[in-house]
Amino acid sequence: MCSSIQLDMPGRNIEKIYLADTYYHLYNRGINKGAIFPVKQDYAVFLNLLKRYLDTKPVKDNKGREYEWLHKKIELLAFCLMPTHYHLLVYQHKPECITSLIRAVAGAYTIYFNKKYNRRGPLFESRFRATVINRDEYLEHISRYIHLNPSNYRGWEYSSLPYYLKKRQAGWVQPKRIMGLFRNEDEYMEFLGDYREYKRSLELIKSELADS
Repeated sequence: MCSSIQLDMPGRNIEKIYLADTYYHLYNRGINKGAIFPVKQDYAVFLNLLKRYLDTKPVKDNKGREYEWLHKKIELLAFCLMPTHYHLLVYQHKPECITSLIRAVAGAYTIYFNKKYNRRGPLFESRFRATVINRDEYLEHISRYIHLNPSNYRGWEYSSLPYYLKKRQAGWVQPKRIMGLFRNEDEYMEFLGDYREYKRSLELIKSELADS
């Protein structure tokens, strides 16, 4: 079962109750806006942690014990990892499972990071932030916002865009719900490239971000 732990930090986007069958935009950044992915290996470790919990089959540790398997409980629709922060777009089937996912991934990554860089204490600014998405239009804009985070978004290695364009495939990344809103990959890329429309939607998205 997924954890039912509730977050107790203040803030309108630090959700205390998570709903089933609901879209969420999840995001967090390094404490004091510090780097959380200094080198390429660090991005890979974080992505492998997402894969650990979201892959099509359960993953076991070196003692043969299965990690919590969330593949059928949460869909990772889009992601982008940036040097100081990350964005995830998810669809949650079971209440509170995103808490289990982020707690597991962020906890394991912090242990890895602190050991590698000989540091102590929290790595992330807060537990994590979450925004409910309840309109298709907003869903489209969030996917675009996530994928356009890097200025060189077409060649950025650490986002889900290659999965949208069928250049990569993996069971733990599931873009179908977003791509079902478009005719094909070309139309989605045109949507990303419509900068004027993106500028209009950016204020709406920023107003929903916790640090806006």
